[in-house]
Amino acid sequence: MQKTNNKATMKRVLKYIRKYTPALVLSLLLAGLTVLLTLYIPILTGNAVDLIIGKGQVDMPGIFAIMKKIAIAMIITAVGQWVMNTCNNYITYHVIRDIRTDAFAKLEILPLKYLDAHAYGDIVSRVIADVDTFADGLLMGFTQLFTGVLTILCTLGFMLVTNVPITLVVVCITPVSFLVAKFIATKTYSMFKEQSETRGEQTSLIEEMIDNQKIVNTFSRGEAVKSKFGEINGRLQKCSLKAIFFSSITNPATRFVNSLVYAGVGVFGALVAIKGGISVGRLSCFLSYANQYTKPFNEISGVVTELQNAFVCAGRIFELIDEEPQVPDAADARVLEEAQGNVDLKDVYFQYVPEKKLIQNFNLQVKPGQRVAIVGPTGCGKTTVINLLMRFYDVNSGSIKVDGTDIRDITRGSLRTNYGMVLQETWLRSGTIRDNICMGKPDATEEEIIVAAKASHAHSFIKRLPQGYDTVITEDGGSLSQGQKQLLCITRVMLCLPPMLILDEATSSIDTRTEIKIQNAFAKMMEGRTSFIVAHRLSTIQSADVILVMKDGNIIEQGNHETLLAKGGFYANLYNSQFAV
Repeated sequence: MQKTNNKATMKRVLKYIRKYTPALVLSLLLAGLTVLLTLYIPILTGNAVDLIIGKGQVDMPGIFAIMKKIAIAMIITAVGQWVMNTCNNYITYHVIRDIRTDAFAKLEILPLKYLDAHAYGDIVSRVIADVDTFADGLLMGFTQLFTGVLTILCTLGFMLVTNVPITLVVVCITPVSFLVAKFIATKTYSMFKEQSETRGEQTSLIEEMIDNQKIVNTFSRGEAVKSKFGEINGRLQKCSLKAIFFSSITNPATRFVNSLVYAGVGVFGALVAIKGGISVGRLSCFLSYANQYTKPFNEISGVVTELQNAFVCAGRIFELIDEEPQVPDAADARVLEEAQGNVDLKDVYFQYVPEKKLIQNFNLQVKPGQRVAIVGPTGCGKTTVINLLMRFYDVNSGSIKVDGTDIRDITRGSLRTNYGMVLQETWLRSGTIRDNICMGKPDATEEEIIVAAKASHAHSFIKRLPQGYDTVITEDGGSLSQGQKQLLCITRVMLCLPPMLILDEATSSIDTRTEIKIQNAFAKMMEGRTSFIVAHRLSTIQSADVILVMKDGNIIEQGNHETLLAKGGFYANLYNSQFAV
């Protein structure tokens, strides 16, 4: 399984690298050049040693000529390595950029059910931490693996040309390095995989706790959270320690093998030299080759362990990229320009998971301009209906039509543009107050923004901010209260004024006095617009044209406020429970 995963991951990586073939070819050519020059220098050094015959028998002109050649070779090698490293950096960070771009693009088209089923921290860990780790392994592979392999092959060639028997000694001891590297690689893959997954779990917990610190403190869950973090941190420490231990024994193990090779060459070469089979200069050259031959095994074995970690991380990011995207818009999908607001839900069935039924045989016809309120106990499917209307989820069966066209035959972008949505959960992005208000209408004028803010009763508190509409806020709203953040979201919709509105507990975080003012503003805004209102406070929906009472995914009552009260059914009980004295 591990080999299959590594092979598949490598193929994926090579596809990304393929776009940068010219830089890769240049890097390989320079790697070959620098290796050849590096191996040529020992030959020159050996020739210089042979020119030192004895006292008074030193060919200084010949040695100086050789030293010039060595200097030129070293300069060319240094420049070649610099350019090669530049190419490797170029390839690595462009590949990483492409992978991150693909991952983020996939996040934009993933169905909402994927995000609902995965911890946000783990997703962030894949796109950030895992890609960084993969970049480190890939860069090490480029900088050390290519030159290491070339050095081994070229060194063998030079040694064979110099002396075949001594070369055989080197070749016989070499397999020990491969056995060591294979043993370590087998051990480290599963450990690095566990380390990466545990790190994602830890990131998820940290992200969750930071976002919900107030809730944690409110319910005095600090100690429980610290205990859970300690447990995850302990597991991360253990698996990281194991992974680092096995990867750390790589260098000592391969150095031991290198010492065997070097010792073997030294002893056997000395015996050959004594018998006149090789000159002292050639033996010194051979010893240098033996050292250069074994050195790449250190680097390659280190690269192997890093690549194991890199492959694990790459596999996690590729899992994200390979996730099934949401069903794309049909090629002939209609662009909904300006909806009339005629919405028809017919025989709609939907469930988030197959074993748990939710929306069943849901039927609803909404005429243009109607205000439809949806009420019912928690978990009855109110917000799910909103998710289906916006096509965040597709129905399992049945159909939802807008102006007579199935929404699956309408582009998602144009469908959602025709809806204005204010949710109980506010969402703001880092930027100025103005940026957040005109998100749906970037070309809005200052006058339009102020009119919308006044309509939502947000203008007064905005003007009290340090820089007014130019005040910069963070993604969580900074020092703004929950009510103020919700007012900004309401202002955002009032600026766009789309033909259809969805208000899901839109005034849940606003004081009663401001709520009355906003309800009046909403009433004015909803005139002539099809509106869906989800509310727990039934006082806010008494003026709705149609009230749908839901329970267990079904509409159990339907009518206006007076009609439903007169029936004395489920709605009447809900209403009376809120206003009973």
